[in-house]
Amino acid sequence: MNILEKLFSLKRKVALVTGGGQGIGKAIAQALAAAGAAVLIMDINEETARRTVEEIKEKGGEADFYVGDVTKEEDCFGAVKKALDRWGKLDIGVNNAGIGDWCEAENYPVEKWKKVIDVNLVGVFLSAKAEFHAMKERKYGKIINIASMSGHIVNKPQKQTAYNASKAGVIHLTRSLAAEWAPYGIRVNSISPGYIRTPLIESPNVKDLVPLWLDMIPLGRLGEVDDLIGAAIFLASPASDYMTGHDLVIDGGYTVW
Repeated sequence: MNILEKLFSLKRKVALVTGGGQGIGKAIAQALAAAGAAVLIMDINEETARRTVEEIKEKGGEADFYVGDVTKEEDCFGAVKKALDRWGKLDIGVNNAGIGDWCEAENYPVEKWKKVIDVNLVGVFLSAKAEFHAMKERKYGKIINIASMSGHIVNKPQKQTAYNASKAGVIHLTRSLAAEWAPYGIRVNSISPGYIRTPLIESPNVKDLVPLWLDMIPLGRLGEVDDLIGAAIFLASPASDYMTGHDLVIDGGYTVW
């Protein structure tokens, strides 16, 4: 085994990816499988989860899915249990499931605010908690939380206070869990994407904002889901064994201003 294989191979590793049926989660799940990991997709949408598993298997990877809601603790533990029942261990947890919502703060319905916080922040905590309990006995694990550059800055022109607050919470949750779980050999890091090209970005009510965002991105383009793969593999692999409590911002330079 050469040095690159030793550092970045995920052969014989087992990963769980929440929200892995589409978008960023799907791209990361496919990349982990391509690097050799067996991958369990947890998603609230059975159709997209099943399709992602089928695509991974078509390329020679190993995968399965679990239909569940990250805001329900029993579902998070259920997904982990399925991974353990299927493969006997869990090495990697990628907590990606999330939602977005735009609304002026003064008019924000409290129930919609709570929903964003519940999925984006509480869901990450519950997922990480379940993953921890599967990793602690083996004294090793990699937990990767998907945050956002919105946890560092205030986006414009759209108003998204709940989303911004939830993602800032994910970043600090990551640091807090990293400190608590380091004695168990569990590394906890996060990735903060910038504007990534997804179906949401290309929807009619959003695409008119893209030229405004491009003016503020030094690299002059939107990110693609594949732009996040390298960071995910790095954080999941032995290459990042001496790294914990860190947030990797991948935003084309947007947050330099």
